[in-house]
Amino acid sequence: MFPRFGGDLIRCFQQHRFGPLTRVPSADLVPVYGCFSCSTRRLSRTRAMSRKQKEVKGQVKAAGGGTAETPATGPVTRDKSGAVAITVHAKPGSKHSSITDVSAQVVGVSIAAPPTDGEANAELVRYLAEVLELKKSQISLNKGSRSRDKVIKVDSSLDPQEVLRRLQQAAG
Repeated sequence: MFPRFGGDLIRCFQQHRFGPLTRVPSADLVPVYGCFSCSTRRLSRTRAMSRKQKEVKGQVKAAGGGTAETPATGPVTRDKSGAVAITVHAKPGSKHSSITDVSAQVVGVSIAAPPTDGEANAELVRYLAEVLELKKSQISLNKGSRSRDKVIKVDSSLDPQEVLRRLQQAAG
């Protein structure tokens, strides 16, 4: 009946909540994981999905019938929580803190602090609070505490366009 699988596996399925497998064709069974009760492999009643099928399914789910927001491109975006996220490329060890460039991907920031003991991160948060005219408590380091590429989270009522305008104005 099932030439690829031994009789122990069939008995395992019959004993453990699956019932007899006579109704299920053998071509639809795919090994998934082992049985905790008797150490035999369990099978799924559906075939494994190929990588291409998973990508297509992910694209359909991401489209979501037009209800999901289109992801904004650029260095200043809005994250899932509703806060503004700024992608920053930090350059610690400069003489003065300044915004060097605002490109399509990142905001380049020179930081007047050494990259030791979190001093550059603290100076980055302080400087961005000054540029955006916000309190330091409204700005936090979200990702990249030990990297030059960082994501800064801004919890305020500012929209991403206003944040980007203020950053560009500070860049000159």
